[in-house]
Amino acid sequence: MTGRVRQPAVYIMASGRNGTLYCGVTSDLVQRVWQHREGMIDGFTKRYRCKLLVWYEMVETMEAAIGREKQIKGGSRMKKLALIDTLNPVWRDLYADVTIG
Repeated sequence: MTGRVRQPAVYIMASGRNGTLYCGVTSDLVQRVWQHREGMIDGFTKRYRCKLLVWYEMVETMEAAIGREKQIKGGSRMKKLALIDTLNPVWRDLYADVTIG
């Protein structure tokens, strides 16, 4: 994981298609998603087995990422599902996409 450029991101993890959702923010998407997938972070994602990266958005600053996360968390579940369906209509695990390149 060395040599990666770290960039703030907002992301949604899921337990499965239309399953439990978790929205988070990080400065290192690859590392954070790996931690969720491996169950290394105690709490919500570990308890509800949210291991699939189903949506993410890279942003310029951490302040912008936190603002976007609050906007998404403040929205309804239907809005979150629509956001995922727009980028990832088959709910494919996007982890491989962010680890390449």
